[in-house]
Amino acid sequence: MNLVAIVGRPNVGKSTLFNRLVGTRKAIVDETAGVTRDRHYGRCEWCGTEFSVVDTGGFTVNSDDIFEEEIRKQVMIAIEECDLVLFLTEVGTGITDFDAEIAKILRRSKKPVVLAVNKVDTSDRMYDTYEFNALGLGEPWCIASATGSGTGDLLDEIVRLLPKESVAEEDNADLPHYAIVGKPNVGKSSLTNALLGEERNIVTPLAGTTRDSISSHYNKFGHEFILVDTAGVRRKSKVREDLEFYSVLRSIKAIEESDICILMVDATTGIEAQDMSIFNLIARNRKGCVVVVNKWDLVEDKSANTMKEYTEGIKARLAPFNDIPIIFTSVLNKQRILDVLNAANRVYSNYSRRIPTSELNEVMLPEVENYPPPAWKGKYIKIKYITQLPTKFPAFAFFCNLPQYIRDPYKRYLENKLRSHYDFTGCTMEIYLRKK
Repeated sequence: MNLVAIVGRPNVGKSTLFNRLVGTRKAIVDETAGVTRDRHYGRCEWCGTEFSVVDTGGFTVNSDDIFEEEIRKQVMIAIEECDLVLFLTEVGTGITDFDAEIAKILRRSKKPVVLAVNKVDTSDRMYDTYEFNALGLGEPWCIASATGSGTGDLLDEIVRLLPKESVAEEDNADLPHYAIVGKPNVGKSSLTNALLGEERNIVTPLAGTTRDSISSHYNKFGHEFILVDTAGVRRKSKVREDLEFYSVLRSIKAIEESDICILMVDATTGIEAQDMSIFNLIARNRKGCVVVVNKWDLVEDKSANTMKEYTEGIKARLAPFNDIPIIFTSVLNKQRILDVLNAANRVYSNYSRRIPTSELNEVMLPEVENYPPPAWKGKYIKIKYITQLPTKFPAFAFFCNLPQYIRDPYKRYLENKLRSHYDFTGCTMEIYLRKK
């Protein structure tokens, strides 16, 4: 998936524009310059094209502020890593020295650049935008990110300039992509090496040895897929090195581009907040998931019920989406390695399952009749027809007379009934209600 980086000097409205593009209030917005220090990631969809957006901190040069020095480094990395740069300036101040400095870097970067002038909220201000042609980055786009004015035309231009993602280029484009993800030092590279049967990736006791996402073609034991070993995803407060930021960016891209994510957890520490962040990223991207509890040999005082109790503890943390295979391994001892493969293949089979519409109606309409949606304000809701949507992940549309009156508990009932009739273990599911 293409990545768009929003760059610019402090306080030109990057976070406001980011929030508008991704449709959430994810980034903090304030009149004080320099509020954004971390990077925010989100997804934008426009005219059938999806891309990821990264909101960077404000770019400054020759500053004594240690945060601004770090922000500048990370903006440089974002520019290098992304597919298109959205350079945001502000009409009120005109071209500043910072703007000229950023423009100089962007002209050298050879990346497609879209220049936008923000805070153009009156027609008079449009005349002040012509001076931005002097930056040498083409005609500026006039927008007001706070109100959304001009953002549609801006998005049209971004979609036009984004590199077309060619699927036909690769011979293995039809193969499933499995990404091994997790915190640093949980054994991701060791698992890759164990599966491939060779020392493909460097393994050390130091966290953060793997800096890049490494793809390998696996074709053994009747299984064929692309295996991606990613760098560990750390908490943002721990991301100090430039290389570390590269790793996090590429891990996120690997999750977005995969079909199934193998989430590795350290058995000695259990599921921590960082594991939950990665799991939420997998669920948000609607990918299939297998949880692998590694280093099981290091857990002391094991009894007959230890594995069962551990499994129940993990499922409680992952609720409500906890219909997920959980495999206990010791990669070092090659213990239950093939179980991981079998679980991933089963999840991929569920992920790509397609149910004929006639069969779906035959199975689900009696379930709806047995327990119809609760009446709302004296109105009775009648579900008449069900079909599976042509998405990569399992998604179903229920057509009814009053979709606006069906609440979340009943949607969960429908999902549970679908799961009881069909095996969707390891897959997130979306239920859509449509007007008949």
